[in-house]
Amino acid sequence: MKYLAIFIDTFAELKQHKLRTLLTLLGMIFGVGAVIAMLNIGSGAEREALKMIDTMGLHNLILEGKTFEEKELKEQRKHSTGLSIRDGEISTRSLPFVIDFSAQKLIDTYSIFSAQGKSGGNAIGVSPSYFELSKFTLAAGRMLNKNDNIIFAQVALLGALTAKQLFPLGDAVGNNIKINHLWFKVVGVLDTPYLKKEEFQGIKLGGDQNQVFIPLKTAIHKFASKNLSSEVSSIKLKIADDVDPIKAAKAVSHLIKRRHNDVDDYNLIIPAALLAQQKQTQQIFNIVMSCVAGISLLVGGIGIMNIMLATVLERTKEIGLLRAVGATQKDIQLQFLAESFTISILGGILGVVFGLLLSELISLYSEWAVSWSLSAIILSFSICAMVGLTFGVYPAIKASKLNPIDALQSD
Repeated sequence: MKYLAIFIDTFAELKQHKLRTLLTLLGMIFGVGAVIAMLNIGSGAEREALKMIDTMGLHNLILEGKTFEEKELKEQRKHSTGLSIRDGEISTRSLPFVIDFSAQKLIDTYSIFSAQGKSGGNAIGVSPSYFELSKFTLAAGRMLNKNDNIIFAQVALLGALTAKQLFPLGDAVGNNIKINHLWFKVVGVLDTPYLKKEEFQGIKLGGDQNQVFIPLKTAIHKFASKNLSSEVSSIKLKIADDVDPIKAAKAVSHLIKRRHNDVDDYNLIIPAALLAQQKQTQQIFNIVMSCVAGISLLVGGIGIMNIMLATVLERTKEIGLLRAVGATQKDIQLQFLAESFTISILGGILGVVFGLLLSELISLYSEWAVSWSLSAIILSFSICAMVGLTFGVYPAIKASKLNPIDALQSD
């Protein structure tokens, strides 16, 4: 009952000075809100990064052919024919940690249409294991298989966006589409994950939604290629789970470099390294934002101390009267600590609401990924309560040590 009475008196005191209480609360509200928004953005960015890496495969290595000017390309081809299916086959046979590989061939696409619509996407030839090496799921139909590749089948698998463009009425599977000069039968539609960004660490992503996939050998043998172009555009290597992809990349690079006669005509992309770099960048961002948010909370704490010291001077006679009728120093300390603690709790609650709203606004206008974090809410609220309590200690002690007689005689 004693503590309940203290908090009732505290709310009554704060209610008498609404504007002053509100101004004191603002520092805590902005501090807590900044912490929550920062951590939510950081958590969202990490999830988005993981989602992007999933499209490449965390335990994959990607070899991409470089583009050159015609004159330089002719010189390169004297020593290397560029990326080929053989590069993938040799990698799996020579390196025990390379479990599997897939290859893809970009087609010079100038027309993709169906009876219901047309698409501005691209056609790409892929080996059957292409979909196994990345996390793709089917929305309808089936994947391309080995038999499609062996018989040069004219079958196609559509990305989610391409399917909507070519077949706005639905039911793409079983219908025909025309890619450049050839007709293909649609055998499936991919349900690819939605990505807010089209690239990650400079690597283009999300194009699978706007592509038409056909068997690799069909692409190689039934579509014209540019002069001196490599057999395939890129190769994806699946690395064993117990092997570090970053270390495996050194062996792969050495092997491919020897096969290409030391010609630097490819790029080696390591998704695991990109993820590590993203996490390091995000960590730096979190540290900087935490410092900014911490300063805001510190300013809010100083504001609480300033207001509480002013309150001590304002209520000097009241403190003297309370001491005269039997209140102890501990009672006075509890009263003032309750006020500073209540302010910090109110500031924390309002700060949580402000932080969640701020996170959504940032997500809406900047298109950054945001993920709500319960740990962020608990952490920021706890820090806010601790700051309010800490900065209320000195004013409470000062109030409790006032001499009752001097306090009663003060003007």
